[in-house]
Amino acid sequence: MISEQPNLNYIDQLAAGDEAVKQLLVDVLKNEFPEEKIAYYESLAQKDFKLLAANVHRMKPKISILGFEKSYKLANDYERNLKDNNIEGAEAFEELLQVISSYLKTI
Repeated sequence: MISEQPNLNYIDQLAAGDEAVKQLLVDVLKNEFPEEKIAYYESLAQKDFKLLAANVHRMKPKISILGFEKSYKLANDYERNLKDNNIEGAEAFEELLQVISSYLKTI
């Protein structure tokens, strides 16, 4: 179970009070994350471990930007497992994807 809550603290730091910059960063998250999530599930359906690992790798910066420190480690461990053709960690990672998807609908 994901115990962390997403936040925009890092985005606020990057934007340094500039609402246009903050909105731009949020828009990038809201546009790119759903596409990356679809790509993840497509590679999962294909059981393409190399592509799965690459998809997880692409999502990790967004996980970090949203303040998920523990979950970033989870994603990193999952990526490493995928490189060894091991799907351990998929359930927790997919829970994280759901938490992020729900959060992005609220911002």
